[in-house]
Amino acid sequence: MRDALWPEHDGLPLAVAVGAAGRGEGRIAVDDPSTRRTIGWCEPADAAGVDRAVDAAERAFASWAGDPAVREAAMLRGAAAIADRAEELAAMIVREVGKARFEADGDIGGGVHLLRTFAALAPRAEGLTDLTGEEGSGSADEVLVHRVPVGPMAVITPWNTPVYLTLNCVGPALAAGCTVVVKPAEAAPLGVTAALRLLAEQLPDGVLQVVQGTGPDAGTALTGHQRIRGVLFVGGVAAGRAVLASAADTIKKVSLELGGNDPALVLEDAVIDDASVTEIVSGAFSVSGQVCFAIKRVYVHRSRHDELVRALEAAVDRLVIGPGDGRGVHLGPLTTEAGFANAVRLRDDALAAGARVHEGGIAADGADLAAGRFVRPAIVTGLPRDHELVLAEQFAPLLPVIAVDSDDDAVAEANRTEFGLASSVWSSDPERARRVALRVQAGNTFINAHRVGASVPIVPFGGVKQSGLGRNHLMHAVSECMEEHAVVRYTDPASQIRGIEPWLSAAGTD
Repeated sequence: MRDALWPEHDGLPLAVAVGAAGRGEGRIAVDDPSTRRTIGWCEPADAAGVDRAVDAAERAFASWAGDPAVREAAMLRGAAAIADRAEELAAMIVREVGKARFEADGDIGGGVHLLRTFAALAPRAEGLTDLTGEEGSGSADEVLVHRVPVGPMAVITPWNTPVYLTLNCVGPALAAGCTVVVKPAEAAPLGVTAALRLLAEQLPDGVLQVVQGTGPDAGTALTGHQRIRGVLFVGGVAAGRAVLASAADTIKKVSLELGGNDPALVLEDAVIDDASVTEIVSGAFSVSGQVCFAIKRVYVHRSRHDELVRALEAAVDRLVIGPGDGRGVHLGPLTTEAGFANAVRLRDDALAAGARVHEGGIAADGADLAAGRFVRPAIVTGLPRDHELVLAEQFAPLLPVIAVDSDDDAVAEANRTEFGLASSVWSSDPERARRVALRVQAGNTFINAHRVGASVPIVPFGGVKQSGLGRNHLMHAVSECMEEHAVVRYTDPASQIRGIEPWLSAAGTD
């Protein structure tokens, strides 16, 4: 009989600390957004628990940083342990996040792939660059730049893709030689905590710790901790500001992947067919629109507006909505009560502003949509360009489509927000598309694509403006967990006498 992935409280799964932190006071309910029923608990750590976790991470750091081959082997064992329990983990993510089963499978499978990929990068992490004799090296006999791990790091990640996004931070930190303390999102802590426990069991004691709790409590205690030397955060803009402020007092390295309001610019010469429409719908409505770089607004040339809207409306009419484990489900419920309330408000405000809201979706067999936080996928037209649904990050399956009169008009509208995570340009002319893409203020711009998986791993991924600081993907992510240490050697300091003559003269030395 297999070990249980979760301890229990009152017969329900319990997310608790992993490692030294221990348990604090009270519990936070975790519910199934399809039914709003409690399905588990999260047991938050107090400040003393965070201290214990950081202490353990600090003690483990020197040994873990020492041998990249040990890191690679341990991470690969951890990836295998998670893969072995993938079915159970995915089933839990369906329940606590609400996403469709195929999306939960991708969350686990993608996370395992990431962990294996970063494990293979561990031997490359601690690089050494020899700049001896290069222009700018002066008369030094040896100039070496070492890449060294930052130290104990905090990882704070969101609930929408909990395992994948967490391992996308934990993986590079471990590969770099850092020890890690993770605080999962309290809205969906069960699946990711179990996955992290499986990983931690394959690592030396103290290398990977997990503390539970809310952002203002456990999160702030962690990001502001004196002995945490770096923070990797994925989440919303407001929470990112709080993380940056908390980390400022101790001047630590911070990487933030924050929210987006990603525009899709459909140019006059774009191909509008089944493939492109499927791509746009997939990019907008995956995880019920709860993806940071989902398409959240479409700007289409006025001459193609009606054609695109008809195609999008026909596509959303075919989407199946229901509990994530239902047969053929594309869209599950919204995960949090606050997100659901905001989506309903934005939809109602759009209607009040005179917009046309085309709600699609087919209820899955036996689905009781009224019991959960379900919002039907909708194409919204006729909105003012400055409406909140257009300019805010809605994080819901509500897609505004706005007519524009030129490429210049589309670019100006795309750039008018403070977001800048990802974007897309749709055109049959590669050169025209590239010219437009380079004018969009974003960390990533796709051409004729925009969905989960469109960003290739070899390129850096991250945001500009208020969508974040730093970059991830492969060695870009590992670099966020490392510092550069320059070591400059002089064999004969006396040979540098010409450089210090003014100082000797000022001191009265012959």
